[in-house]
Amino acid sequence: MDYAAPPLGRDGGRQSSPRRAWSTDDAGGALKTRNPELPHPLQQRVDLVLVLLGKELKVRYKGTVLGYAWSVAYPLAFTLVFYFVFRLIARVPIENYALFLVMGLFPWQWFQNSINGANGFLLANAPLIKKVSFPRSLLVLTGVLNDLVHFVASIPVIVALLLWSGGRPTAAWLWQIPILIVIQFGVTYGLSLLVATANLFLRDLERLVGIVTMLWLYVTPVLYSWDMVPASIRWTRWLNPMALVIGSWREVFAEGHLTAEIVAAAAGWSVLIAVAGQLVYRRLEWRFAELV
Repeated sequence: MDYAAPPLGRDGGRQSSPRRAWSTDDAGGALKTRNPELPHPLQQRVDLVLVLLGKELKVRYKGTVLGYAWSVAYPLAFTLVFYFVFRLIARVPIENYALFLVMGLFPWQWFQNSINGANGFLLANAPLIKKVSFPRSLLVLTGVLNDLVHFVASIPVIVALLLWSGGRPTAAWLWQIPILIVIQFGVTYGLSLLVATANLFLRDLERLVGIVTMLWLYVTPVLYSWDMVPASIRWTRWLNPMALVIGSWREVFAEGHLTAEIVAAAAGWSVLIAVAGQLVYRRLEWRFAELV
């Protein structure tokens, strides 16, 4: 390889390993569920997402020895590599650099796993798309939620490292973490929807997305602090929604603080990207069945 370190992938596998393809029975059972307390279409969608998400979580580590530990082991392994390269060799002047890396790599893994995995969110479920009438965007939603669940489950690891470094969680996390989850979800879901839709029309996009996410990692302050960026180009931070999001995650975990203008800018990007993804999806959805 000709770059410093490979991009994060999914649990040590290939970047864009295909998701499990669900059968029409999976969706059919969910779509037949009824609940008089909720509007009929809404209940159908909720049931379908819960069925697909539940099965995804069950089969993801079926037959493995370490199970859930793989979701944590992979970013921790990259933490060790990056710590060795940037702290011990390059001497990056950041205290508690291991904790610094984990606070950035864990939310980044959620983002990158979803974007790279989006290439297969629709293609891997071709039989479902052709035989069952339902909003195809729910397949993308399920994939992003699956990665979100694993990110949330990894937060205790961040807490453990924080306590080991002499820090502690604060009560403000109770409202700060949900805010950042919503913001990052909007960015991740919107881009995943764009990638999943575009990949049906241009199959080479799978390789391109892998390259883009790898480069995006290095232009986002995951491995370094934004204070280390030359002052003359720090303004570019506002053009990178993930730079704003990752910086905010570090503020929350390390200081129990959020900067209002940064959160507002990140939220603006989140809404813009989510809306753009939805518009592109709705414009092209009618051709999905003939392309998968």
